[in-house]
Amino acid sequence: MPTVGECSSTLSAVTRALCSALAAALVLSVGDATGSTASTQQLTIPMDDGVSIAATLHLPDGAPPTAGWPALVFLHGLAGSRESMNALASAYGFVGKGYAVLSFDARGHGQSGGLVGIDGPREVADTRAVFQWLAGRPDVDGNNIGAWGISYGGGAVLNSLVAGVPWGAVVTVQTWTNLFSALMPQGLVKSGLVAGLAGSIPETKRDPSLATVQAAAFAGNSAVVRPWAAERSSLSKLGAVTTPVFMAQGRRDFLFGIDQAAQAFRRLKGPKALYVGLHGHAPSTFPAADTGVLMARAGEWFDCWLKSPFCDAPPASVYVASENFAGEVARRGATPPPVRPSVVAFPGVSTFARRGKAVRSAPLRRAVEVYGSPTLKTSVAASGGWSRLVAVLTARTPQGREIVVSAGGVPTKRGVQKLTIKLASQATFIPRGSRLTLTLGSSSLAQSPSNLLYLDLPMPPAARVRIGNAVLTLPGLRTPVTR
Repeated sequence: MPTVGECSSTLSAVTRALCSALAAALVLSVGDATGSTASTQQLTIPMDDGVSIAATLHLPDGAPPTAGWPALVFLHGLAGSRESMNALASAYGFVGKGYAVLSFDARGHGQSGGLVGIDGPREVADTRAVFQWLAGRPDVDGNNIGAWGISYGGGAVLNSLVAGVPWGAVVTVQTWTNLFSALMPQGLVKSGLVAGLAGSIPETKRDPSLATVQAAAFAGNSAVVRPWAAERSSLSKLGAVTTPVFMAQGRRDFLFGIDQAAQAFRRLKGPKALYVGLHGHAPSTFPAADTGVLMARAGEWFDCWLKSPFCDAPPASVYVASENFAGEVARRGATPPPVRPSVVAFPGVSTFARRGKAVRSAPLRRAVEVYGSPTLKTSVAASGGWSRLVAVLTARTPQGREIVVSAGGVPTKRGVQKLTIKLASQATFIPRGSRLTLTLGSSSLAQSPSNLLYLDLPMPPAARVRIGNAVLTLPGLRTPVTR
């Protein structure tokens, strides 16, 4: 398995990292914090079904305050372990700085027992039990326990929050709030990403239900996938949450897009922050250039809501890091930044079979900092069992650099139909003078053999499709942050 440092933002990294970075198997190359002191205990916490959860507890040296130490729980990504969280919490100054810090191996991970169920009810029960165990300690302030979770761990934080675990404040990084729209947007599964996620979990550690759900997703059976995903999604319940929530999402994360946090941000009723930065699943990485700023903001968030009796933080804050990050990320306001549309036409008529494709290009007249989901509208005539259409948008800059801007797909049915494809929600700066290319086919491999976002799943030999004119709408920041 490659380390995070081996990933890059190039096109080839999209596929090299699918089975690792897209699974958020976090491998951090960070050192120990300096100037901090804490005692460390290795523990096992029993669950009500007999499974033992392995944990590490760091306690500050000295006598605890009268109410006990405020506490933080760190939750790792899929295929990760508490060791990466211990390194992160230490490197960014959470250990030994007045917090009891607990990390634990999620069920089916590291030294914990049990099987991986992808943050389902069983994992929520585990998270609740860990919280209760920590809150029950006499040296911990049970009224001021926060949670920091990345990817899989972020899903666990939000799912436990809406299930009633009384976190005092939370921070989530590059995670989901609606698992169905993340993995099967518009009813077409991101098959390469799902295969990568599944492949990151040893077969002996997978709950048997996962195979059934994956097979249904690959077959396009939304009726099976949707309730499974809903049970693992927090979005529909976040409107009742008043807990302070800080959500950090990646500018370019092809697994969990900006929309996963932006939709939640709009619904949350309590203090909230949205940080859109350089971190993320492939083609991004974690850590990234601005991770120090992100973690400093997270520390301020926890200090404000867990340590201070009077926190004067604004009720809502939005931060957007520039693509050419230079050391600081300014607050952009209390709401997500406004966008204006740019419309690009890709005229033509193309007919092809499963291995074929339509490739169309057009110049970009002005610089655009895409923010959100580009939308493609076209008409198709499908026959012979043709069942899907995948679109990949790329840009070639005046300097000759190729950028995969976004991609998306939808199922198709027999006959003539008008289609609207929402591409992945992300933020990408495209310089003036760039040339856009739209590739349409049965998979993302039509754009490049190394682009495995949507696999070339089977279709009948007789499958054919005719594609007419295509019109692309790019949502661009009214006030760009990248220069």
